[in-house]
Amino acid sequence: MNQAAYTSIPSQFCQKTGTFQQTLSAVLIGWLLLGAAASAQGVPGSADVPGSADDPGEDNPAESSQATPGGPEEVPAVADPASDPESRDSQEIIYDRVMVVGSSTSAERVPGSAHFLSKMDLEKYHHTDIQRILRQVPGINIQEEDGFGLRPNIGMRGTGVERSSKITLLEDGVLIAPAPYAAPSAYYFPTAGRMESVEVRKGSAAIKQGPFTNGGALNLISSTIPSTLSGTVDLSFGDHETAKGHAQVGASYDHVGFVFETFQHQTDGFKDLDGGGDTGFELEDYLFKLRFNTDHDARVYQEVEVKLGRTDQEGRETYLGLTQGDFDRTPYRRYAASQEDRIDTEHEQIQLRHFVRPNDHFDVTTIVYRNNFFRNWFKNESTQGISNGRILDDPTTYATQLAFLRGDIDSPDDAFALRNNRRDYYSQGIQSVLGWRYDGDGVDHSLEVGVRFHEDEEDRLQEEDLYAVRDGRMVLTATGRSGSQANRIGSAEAVAIFVQDQITFGRWSFTPGVRFEHIETQRLDYGRNDPLRAGADLSTRENEIDAVIPGLGISYDVSSEWSIFGGVHRGFSPPSPSSREPVEEERSTNFELGTRYRQGASDLELVGFYNDYDNLLGADTASGGGTGSGDLFNGGAVEIQGLEASFSTDLAGLGSKGSDNNARIRIPVRTTYTYTAGEFQSSFETSFADWSPEVIRGDELPYIPEHQLFAEIGLTGRGWSTFLSATYVDEMRTNAGQGEIPDAELIESHVTVDVSGEIELFDRYRLYVQVRNLFDEAFVVARRPYGLRPGLPRSAMVGFQVDF
Repeated sequence: MNQAAYTSIPSQFCQKTGTFQQTLSAVLIGWLLLGAAASAQGVPGSADVPGSADDPGEDNPAESSQATPGGPEEVPAVADPASDPESRDSQEIIYDRVMVVGSSTSAERVPGSAHFLSKMDLEKYHHTDIQRILRQVPGINIQEEDGFGLRPNIGMRGTGVERSSKITLLEDGVLIAPAPYAAPSAYYFPTAGRMESVEVRKGSAAIKQGPFTNGGALNLISSTIPSTLSGTVDLSFGDHETAKGHAQVGASYDHVGFVFETFQHQTDGFKDLDGGGDTGFELEDYLFKLRFNTDHDARVYQEVEVKLGRTDQEGRETYLGLTQGDFDRTPYRRYAASQEDRIDTEHEQIQLRHFVRPNDHFDVTTIVYRNNFFRNWFKNESTQGISNGRILDDPTTYATQLAFLRGDIDSPDDAFALRNNRRDYYSQGIQSVLGWRYDGDGVDHSLEVGVRFHEDEEDRLQEEDLYAVRDGRMVLTATGRSGSQANRIGSAEAVAIFVQDQITFGRWSFTPGVRFEHIETQRLDYGRNDPLRAGADLSTRENEIDAVIPGLGISYDVSSEWSIFGGVHRGFSPPSPSSREPVEEERSTNFELGTRYRQGASDLELVGFYNDYDNLLGADTASGGGTGSGDLFNGGAVEIQGLEASFSTDLAGLGSKGSDNNARIRIPVRTTYTYTAGEFQSSFETSFADWSPEVIRGDELPYIPEHQLFAEIGLTGRGWSTFLSATYVDEMRTNAGQGEIPDAELIESHVTVDVSGEIELFDRYRLYVQVRNLFDEAFVVARRPYGLRPGLPRSAMVGFQVDF
């Protein structure tokens, strides 16, 4: 990185963050004074409030099961807090306030679509790919890319999937995308392999989170501090020279607790690079948490938790795919012109969380956070000035350029432009949620009021180096001037406030809520001839947005097993500061109606949804086949509708009671289905890659499969388990259109099968086997940005885990 080009950043940062620091200091002082006053005065009638030092298997929602029968170890569910609010410990309350669901028990009370994947759910397959994990949740759209899930493309209920930029992405309830407002494309994604549980929330229940409310929220929950001194060591090895290591140790004492964790993952990759070399990655992830708390029986319980994290990744990944003909012959080939492509990333996070509960009815949870992210993706963008996408889409017209890409013939000097996509990000803020519970005469209230002050920034300083191919090897022929491709800063400041009240009386529950977002964005473009950013060619764009996002959820308990729910809310997605043309915010009116049924080990949920967009936004990104400018495009009115279904049970039945219940055979099954249909409601011309050159009323949205199905069956006993799952993804188009999909725009349907098995060799020592894509299905996951890209081939892993 050119350090000289960044000499002006510290002063800019101090100027921009002065107001934020003053606000942060005021809020912190206010909360500390509140906690000190409450501790000094005490509150009559306060109950003992234990912290996370309690048994995490019983009281910690992160450890609770989604009642998936027959897992490696059956974990008791959390007691229903609604039925006994005074029994709730601090972790349950914090999870309800900060997380998007809280627990499997909380998910059942949500008047909308909510799913909680527990630690047991994640351990069944030992997946490290978030996309494979999320296949078991209905209503989620996924476009795979690299086969490992390092940079996933996730949408919900028909939102765009590109870089997960249309969902609210969180870790431990805190915004985790590099710059959620200024540049929401998630080139950083939390390491799924170290997560303890995963939450998904859609519909009116999602307005508590933001800023993206059109689809929903995805929250990844990191490891909690254990109640006693304990730890885990997990080592596995497999195909493609893959190795994975995961270690954790932690403990809790009277007034302090900690956990330290590391996750290491490396592979040579599954693609065959022309000229030799690996195509994999190395990932290092570290996490540390430290908690201080008062006596568990203090009249006013308080705790402070510090979280520190760092993730480094070095990958040999490319955007360069294959022609249709080359994919049909050798789907895992990589052209010689991608030999120099690589991505390096560094992510750091820090969180400080404070919790205080003055009495049984009132609590406050406050989090201060900061995330830093740097990435440089050095990759082949064009050949002799022609987009690589055009070349691979039309190999006959560009036969010479294709031969250069393959390394079949030597190219002239400066034939290839390889771009240093160098970007620095930060996001920081403070958020606080006040919870108040009132149990009245026949009417109960559970009120939450939250506020978040946030700012983030994306800093681009990019140039292109020129290369040639000689005897099948890439050779540097010219070095680009710093900032000559992009030299700009996009930033955003946002204040968000929400109020939500769950009102319960009899069998009815009403949850009205409203969210307010005030957003100010700015883009400073220094031009391509000012690497020191003196400002001679500076241009500025600014925008200010105010949004009111109301929502209402309603549920009715038909019986103790069966409930009906529905909701309506305003969908919202803010525009980034990158747009050259005037654009409106993305907005919609969203409806859902559903039912849940649970009896014994059986669960059924059906949800229908309808999202009516006034304006849909598309973003120009390099990963989507565009120029990478970040410009936004108005898509006008769009209607998206669909159905989500999930069902799970134990085919072996409830079994006998008592000790025999632990030894019996179980046959857990689970299936989820998603139907999604989205169409444009107007006609227009556009230069946006996914819609261009023209959209006609009735055109279907690209990269949205109509049907998706996940089915799983297991067989478990005491000390052993095996699971088999199959995923079906329907065909989808890569460009807006209607009728039969042209071959050049078609991604065919495919089925993949995964299998896993685990056995306890002796107490706390486990051996497991995992095979992904069991039948070695070769399938296309994308035609963007440049050519066809394959999914992961059959890959086996063998692992050994020790718990102590």
